[in-house]
Amino acid sequence: MVFIEYVEPIRSKRQIEQIKRHFKKNSLRNYLLFVLGINSGLRISDLLLLTIEDVNEKDRIILREKKTGKTKDFPLSDTCKKAIEEYLAEVGPNGQWLFKSKKGNRPITRIQAYRIINHAARTIGLKEAIGTHTLRKTFGYWAYKNGVDITKIQKLLNHSAPSITLSYIGITKEELDTVYITLNL
Repeated sequence: MVFIEYVEPIRSKRQIEQIKRHFKKNSLRNYLLFVLGINSGLRISDLLLLTIEDVNEKDRIILREKKTGKTKDFPLSDTCKKAIEEYLAEVGPNGQWLFKSKKGNRPITRIQAYRIINHAARTIGLKEAIGTHTLRKTFGYWAYKNGVDITKIQKLLNHSAPSITLSYIGITKEELDTVYITLNL
């Protein structure tokens, strides 16, 4: 039997910045994985299959999602473009995989990506359950916190209902209760 732990989004911008600093100091590849993950909402299976050609000198990523078979086409934020430029300046535009394994010309595995993300989270003192899906959930959580309509986030994440998206991104009852308390019309 395989136990799959339910993971949480990263709800603190300070912790996001701490993880980014940790990765930037130790590995631009892992920094890019984190930055692209939290800014795109892609599943880890799609992130790991990105090639250098998919992102080199481009403003958009266009791919076919592994899970759904749907085409995903979205622009890259300035943060993502800068992380891509820094990483490619270090490794060069040669090779196929963006997140190349050190053990040959193949991408890192989901398990390795999990270890990378989880280790960084523990290093900065995060206690919540963190894994590869945390990146996607963090994207949805912060889009919501920044005022993006839940139905837009639902569409971006390919969910069937807004209630699924709210549960998925970890919006708590306390956060929803705050609406009642602070509205005061």
